Amino acid sequence: METTLLRFCVSFSGHHPHHKKISAHHRVNCEIPGGGYEDEWSPNVLSRRSLLATVSGLSLVSSTSLAFPGEGLAVVKQGLLAGRVPGLSEPDDEGWRTYRRPDEKSGGHGVGWSPIIPYAFSVPQDWNEVPVSIADLGGTEIDLRFASPKEGRLSVIVAPVLRFADNLGDNVKIENIGTPAKVINAFGPEVIGENVEGKVLSSNVAEHDGRLYYQFELEPPHVLITATAAGNRLYLFSVTGNGLQWKRYYKDLKKIATSFRVV
Repeated sequence: METTLLRFCVSFSGHHPHHKKISAHHRVNCEIPGGGYEDEWSPNVLSRRSLLATVSGLSLVSSTSLAFPGEGLAVVKQGLLAGRVPGLSEPDDEGWRTYRRPDEKSGGHGVGWSPIIPYAFSVPQDWNEVPVSIADLGGTEIDLRFASPKEGRLSVIVAPVLRFADNLGDNVKIENIGTPAKVINAFGPEVIGENVEGKVLSSNVAEHDGRLYYQFELEPPHVLITATAAGNRLYLFSVTGNGLQWKRYYKDLKKIATSFRVV
């Protein structure tokens, strides 16, 4: 009988196959098989409530583990929380928000890999995270997607450098991988799905806090790429839009692309 009651009373939210999110449980009235409702002091109700209290307690413990560590922590933490975790700041005076990859977000891309070093970028306030599918271009190495119905879309690919070279060590810099030309020729196809020969309109090297960032503009398709390396991974940040979006919002798309930082 207890098993039957639990089957009627306990429910769980469905999950997207690639993204999980924690939702608050809500109380429901439980109908007794055969009709009527349980008396709130009945033994079965007490037993059920004890179980629900335990589950709620576990949920509370899980939710408290989501608190972001202080910015001053030197060690990057990698928890077991999968999928999307909020990482957007409130809009600034110009309506832009900063996304920082939460330390608790999962995504090791392979057993034995170190935690992904967090990254950050800025977007106008109508940009939001969208689900990632392993069927997308970039496959399982796409760590994040954002989009705006009005302006365009972006993605972050985090690729293990061992897939391309086995002698780079565990603290790789983008200049260790190669020149801007070598990097875009090798990794540009990861972003656009085809050879980049003849498509690179411009390239630039920027330095922020001692880290180099290779910045490229390709056409066609219209895409801005920022590449850097940290730990044992290559980061490819791409921003794109259709022809009309490119024409109307190029300034914003360029600002997004150049805002990318590994933090």
